[in-house]
Amino acid sequence: MVDVDVGLSDDAGLLDAILSIASDLDLEGVLRRIVAAACGLTDAQYGALGVLDPGGRVLAQFVTHGLTDAQEDLIGSRPGGQGVLGLLITDPRPIRLADLGVHAKSFGFPDHHPPMHSFLGVPIRVRGLVFGNLYMTEKRSAPEFTERDERLLSSLAAAAGVAIDNARLHERLGELALFADRERIARDLHDTVIQRLFAVGLSLQGLARIVDPPTAAERIEAAVDELDLTIADIRSTIFALQLRSETGMRAEITRAVTEARDALGFLPRIQFEGPVESSVEPGVAEVATAVVREALSNIARHARATRADVVIAASGAELRLNITDDGIGIRRSSPTGGSGLRNMAGRAEQLGGVLDVRSEPGEGTTLTWRIPL
Repeated sequence: MVDVDVGLSDDAGLLDAILSIASDLDLEGVLRRIVAAACGLTDAQYGALGVLDPGGRVLAQFVTHGLTDAQEDLIGSRPGGQGVLGLLITDPRPIRLADLGVHAKSFGFPDHHPPMHSFLGVPIRVRGLVFGNLYMTEKRSAPEFTERDERLLSSLAAAAGVAIDNARLHERLGELALFADRERIARDLHDTVIQRLFAVGLSLQGLARIVDPPTAAERIEAAVDELDLTIADIRSTIFALQLRSETGMRAEITRAVTEARDALGFLPRIQFEGPVESSVEPGVAEVATAVVREALSNIARHARATRADVVIAASGAELRLNITDDGIGIRRSSPTGGSGLRNMAGRAEQLGGVLDVRSEPGEGTTLTWRIPL
C-alpha cells in the first residue's frame, strides 16, 4: 500500500502519474515513465533517475528526461554519483536546494551541460532497500521547488518502488519460463549437433590422409580445425544455457557480466580457465564477483567502450581476473585514480593480492586483479 501524504487538490495529478508508471511491465520502460511522470508532477524542466550498482555506492544507470539526444551526446558519459547527487547515496533523505551550484558539495557540470539551478532529489526504495534516486532540476513556474513538490515526489517515489518491484518480478517470471526451453535446447545441441560435427571431423581427417595434392590435405585440415572451434563454441553455449539455474562462482560471475549488458550497451565476452569452481573458496568467489561488477560498472560509466573481455583464471597458486576494454582509456595507471579502482585494490590487498591497471588514452584499459590461493 502506498502512503500518499498530499492535499486533496493534488490527488488527480498524483493518481495519473501512478497509473502511468504502473501501466508498463518492462523495467526500462517503467524507469522512463517514472522520470517523465516526476517531471510533470513537479513542473521540472529536467529529470533523472539514477539506479545504484549492486554495492549501493555509485550510479550504474542514469535515465534522463528533458534533454535532447543531441544534448546527451554532447554531455558524454553519465554521472556516477559525485557531488550533490552523491548526498542521496550516502544519506538517502530528500534534498531541496534553491541553487544547486552554490552547495558545498557541488561537483560542477561537464561541458555542453544546460544550466541547472533549483534542485529536488528523493530516494526510491524497493522492499525497504534503496534502489536509486529521483533528481529534478529547473522548476519552470517558480525559482525553486516547494515542500508540496517534495511531498508529491516522495509519494510518487513510493509508488515507483512498487512498480519497479512488479517489473522485476515480471522479468524474473519470463526468465523462469525460458529455463525449460534452455535445457531442451542444450540437450539437443549436445546429443545431436556436436555428435554430427564430431563425426564429420573424423571423416575429414581420414580423407586428408589419402587426398592429393598436399594443398588439398592442408585445406581439409584447416576445415577440421574450424569444426573443432565450432564444437568448442557450442559447448560454451550449452554451458551458458544451463548456467542460469545454477549457483557457484561461474554462475555468479556470468550473471554479473550478463546484468552489465544494459549499462554497457553490449554483452562482454567471458572466459574461465582452470579449476575455478573447485579451488576458490565461497568467500573469495564473492569478492571476485564484486570486483567484476565494479570493473564493468567503471567501464559503463567512463570508458565509452564498444567491447569488453572478462577472463577468470585459477591455478594452483593464484586466482587472476583480467578485464579489458577498447574505450578511451584513463589518465593514470595507478589504482588510486578513482574510487572504483581504490575499492578493487583494497579488496586485493585484504586477500594478500594486487591490482594492476594499464591504460593509454584512446587505446583502452587492461585491469589485472590477482590474489594467492
